[in-house]
Amino acid sequence: MHNIVFLDRASLEAKVRRPAFEHAWREYPASSQAEVVERLRHATIAIVNKVPLRAAELAQLPKLQMVAVAATGTDNVDLAACRARGIPVANIRNYSVVAVPEHCFALILALRRNLRAYCADVDAGRWQASSRFCLLDHPIADLAGSRLGIVGYGALGQKVAQLGRAFGMEVVVASRSPVADPLVRQLELDELLGTADVVSLHLPLTEQTRDMIGAPQLRRMKRNALLINTARGGLVDEAALAQALSEGVIAGAGFDVLSKEPPLPDNPLLALRLPNFILTPHVAWASAGAMQTLADMLIDNVEAWAGGAPINLVG
Repeated sequence: MHNIVFLDRASLEAKVRRPAFEHAWREYPASSQAEVVERLRHATIAIVNKVPLRAAELAQLPKLQMVAVAATGTDNVDLAACRARGIPVANIRNYSVVAVPEHCFALILALRRNLRAYCADVDAGRWQASSRFCLLDHPIADLAGSRLGIVGYGALGQKVAQLGRAFGMEVVVASRSPVADPLVRQLELDELLGTADVVSLHLPLTEQTRDMIGAPQLRRMKRNALLINTARGGLVDEAALAQALSEGVIAGAGFDVLSKEPPLPDNPLLALRLPNFILTPHVAWASAGAMQTLADMLIDNVEAWAGGAPINLVG
């Protein structure tokens, strides 16, 4: 009989069905790093969302046979250590192909149409005191006819491209793999950054992609360009972005992720009080429909592995 332990159940607001095989189930709302080994000591299957599973902990868990990640990103799991110990790791794929692109465009539209600044004007009573029927104090730009640059062209990047075309945008893509989509142009990253009106990141965080957007890349972007990140916070040098926004190097940015989550108080992006910067607390993925899909796929992965036909294995 398998012993299944979910270390951070409160991270998933959805109904999680129990696997259709004999098992014992234990779940915790959240788990600290210091609690991992004790809570997984008798587990054969560990379910984690963001709790780190490092080599030091894995070495103390001889009964562990499988790790099911309740997310797409697996940077919280030491995959090399799992491989060395023969522990398969499965993740969730393409569960948020509606939620994340919609959030991405919520950020884009709010920034291009200066919604934060105009809402602040209403709150301050400036519209009420206006001599005209409207206020036109902040620039408003249409999406139609502008260029959308997508960095990374997996399922999420492709859905963002589809929405961009629906808004009348020209879509260009930077990807390490050849793009076989006749509706988009593939460019080198430098050319994409230098020509796009909106740059949207859709890449995993790896040693190769960490801080891939720093001060030189931000300076290469157009002054009227937006940078959108609903992928991973570590893709962007946050201090460089804060400086670029403060100095008007780019027109604005919309982020749903930071390099450390929850963020530390000294994160430079938290100190920004600018109408052209929107920060949301890693919720792009978290629509009710997306979370239920994730929960269902999570147990699908566990059942498939237990049945001898594993799916969605990482690495």
